[in-house]
Amino acid sequence: MNDIVSLNLEDQIGLLEKKEISSYELTSLYLENIKENKDLNCFISLNENALEQAKVIDNLKDRQSPVQGIPIAHKDIFCVKGHKTTCGSKMLENFISPYSSTVFEKLDNSKTIMLGKTNMDEFAMGSSNETSFFGKVKNPINPLKSPGGSSGGSAAAVKANLCAFATGTDTGGSIRQPASFCGITGIKPTYGRVSRWGMIAFASSLDQAGIFAKSALDSAIALEIISGFDEKDSTSINSKVPNLKEETISNMEHSIGVPMEIIEKIEDVNVKNNFLESIKILEKNGFKTKQIELPFLDYSLPSYYVIAPAECSANLSRYDGIKFGYRCDNPRDLEDLYVRTRSEGFGEEVKKRILIGTYCLSAGYFNAYYLKAQKIRAMITESFKNAFKNVSVIAMPTCSNGAFELGSIQDPVKMYEQDIYTIPANLAGLPAISIPSGYTEEMPLGLQFIGNHLEEGKILNISHQFQKLTDHHV
Repeated sequence: MNDIVSLNLEDQIGLLEKKEISSYELTSLYLENIKENKDLNCFISLNENALEQAKVIDNLKDRQSPVQGIPIAHKDIFCVKGHKTTCGSKMLENFISPYSSTVFEKLDNSKTIMLGKTNMDEFAMGSSNETSFFGKVKNPINPLKSPGGSSGGSAAAVKANLCAFATGTDTGGSIRQPASFCGITGIKPTYGRVSRWGMIAFASSLDQAGIFAKSALDSAIALEIISGFDEKDSTSINSKVPNLKEETISNMEHSIGVPMEIIEKIEDVNVKNNFLESIKILEKNGFKTKQIELPFLDYSLPSYYVIAPAECSANLSRYDGIKFGYRCDNPRDLEDLYVRTRSEGFGEEVKKRILIGTYCLSAGYFNAYYLKAQKIRAMITESFKNAFKNVSVIAMPTCSNGAFELGSIQDPVKMYEQDIYTIPANLAGLPAISIPSGYTEEMPLGLQFIGNHLEEGKILNISHQFQKLTDHHV
């Protein structure tokens, strides 16, 4: 029976539809697996009502959605009414949300079962899942290695068969980098394709919810459910959601853009060779590739690390010890309340980014830093628009390296460089996916496909076709 938790989502759906297994049995298996793998530290909290919900779903007369009865996990950045939503921070250690996020509600209405809330870098700030107040997450492939961040708990949970699929968020690579490190599929849709309502904000113009799953096809099934217009989110796109499963398995032809100028600069020979080998596999199977230019991409990293901290500085100003969240003991006066609450409630990485962001937004520096970074962002966006005039998808490595050892990167700039290939898609608001493409030193590597605006179907399709040609995702 334990083999059932290692099956892909579509196979599990088939078993439930044929009533060859009940949702209660499937949920029980996952909960037992979570218990046995607690040392991975994937979960911050578990849903005590999961088995009761499974019983109710098993008693329903008709199937109301394809994922009915499927046990899943939510990154602990999505508010769930009546449950703790901590964002991996001491600041929200005991926060019980009074409402639910749209992402949770859509999956809940589809009769999925929330097994629990997954661990994450504090307020989604980190690339290793080491900044969480609740401790670091371990990579299921090698517990000495990082699972990636900030959505490391969700990625590790999917890889370790602790849930069928999981939600995550991606501000600068926080779905794709963990997917690469854990050897699974992770997709960040177009900015605005999925509602951000009830998703605790880090950098509002960059944050986007997405999916971790075992394959591109599984990701398509889950992503379609959480996508769609939401009047509660002013950045939500009012556009019809296509049948992503059908688009994923359809016979699409692709012209794949390869930015060779970027590829030639890759320092890790294994990463470079793995990417080039992946492109050869596609070419041998009839896919057309074309060299493209993406000027200004070298400026993505510095641009992002001005814009994201600036928005984080504004968004996290609400945590003041007055309305909700952590509050320091026995404050002497209002200033002491503010200073000690924020000093004690936030971790070092979060405080560092708040300080950087506040500096960039301050008088005398706003034009020099923030405004200039936004101009560069516009130039990067324009370079993608020009590239997509000639190609249907763009291929790049997901990361410049495989999973590194926990605690091995102390230089903050080196940690920020983890996002060097993922950040451009966030700055341009484009959909992007990471799929397994091979190994380096026994750890997975990821191949990234970036699509044009609202063209998730194309990157899911090319990913699905690549996964049919290889066995890296099995």
